[in-house]
Amino acid sequence: MPANGLALGPKLRYLAERARRIDIGSVIERAREVHDEHGKAVPAVLADMLWSAAKKDVAFQDYVDFDFAILSAAERETFMTHPVSAQLAQQWSQPAGRKIFEDKIAFNRRFDAFLKRAWLIVDDHNVDAVREFVETQKTIIAKVPVSHMGLGVRRYHAKDVDDWSAFHRQLRDRGEVLLEEIITQHDDISAVCPGTVNTTRITAFFDGADVHVLAVAQKFGRGEVSDQMSYGGFYTMLDPDTGHAMSAGYDSHAHVHETHPDTGFRIADFQLPLFDEAVALVDKAAREVPDVQYAGWDVVVTPTGPVLVEGNWGAGVYENKPSVSGVRTGHKPRYRAAIGF
Repeated sequence: MPANGLALGPKLRYLAERARRIDIGSVIERAREVHDEHGKAVPAVLADMLWSAAKKDVAFQDYVDFDFAILSAAERETFMTHPVSAQLAQQWSQPAGRKIFEDKIAFNRRFDAFLKRAWLIVDDHNVDAVREFVETQKTIIAKVPVSHMGLGVRRYHAKDVDDWSAFHRQLRDRGEVLLEEIITQHDDISAVCPGTVNTTRITAFFDGADVHVLAVAQKFGRGEVSDQMSYGGFYTMLDPDTGHAMSAGYDSHAHVHETHPDTGFRIADFQLPLFDEAVALVDKAAREVPDVQYAGWDVVVTPTGPVLVEGNWGAGVYENKPSVSGVRTGHKPRYRAAIGF
């Protein structure tokens, strides 16, 4: 294996797990989605999807989301995929570091200086502290410490609470034991979606000396507590050098948003405010836990500067959608240049 190349062990384990869990019905359904969108024959798409998964580390949803059916072999090679990202995450992180990222309480403790907001842990006996915190903040976010994809997150308002002991017990019963101050986002972001705190995902690699920005995606919500797709959210890629939107917005459910459905803001016109400051924040945060060198950092730009929401050692993948952006190349060359695989 070449220096800094992808390790064979994680790749084989990933392929074995995918083979064990494959749902052929789901694959056929995805092939039909490709047929509906691009007019390709279902049997041909199905065969190509299976071949791409086995030979090229392309997840079935990647094939759909990144329009592989209309790309040449050379164009496909430029796109990052979830299997490749998963292998990088395994190779460039250690168990001790992962534990910090997997538990939101542990993460807040380690990265408190980057959060720039108040937070409180709900324990068995701090009813009065919870009441004081919520009444002071007026509205708070409650999180389940170990959760993913925006799940386990809820918004509460002090005015809606009549019985603080019952509220405290409810938080404990639901496992929502991390309370946080609401982040006030920059006006330029609120102009797109004011009802959700909209995060910027900056995927980066720390090589031991320098932090390399690999890809930047701007997520937008629909007024819900989270901007994740499970809450109706979508994203657009930002130019990783300027922070300007590269296209309209899209998600993994074949929805394309030329404008935000709730405000009419044209997504392709979006410019992330204080972009250089957001990158500088990630440059500092990425050095904090050297055991995790490859991560996806969720940042929110506020009127006074960027703040950190969370880090994800399983960075996932955000990529261009050629049928929307017209850009038929992805971000893998940036990953290769920084990581050397």
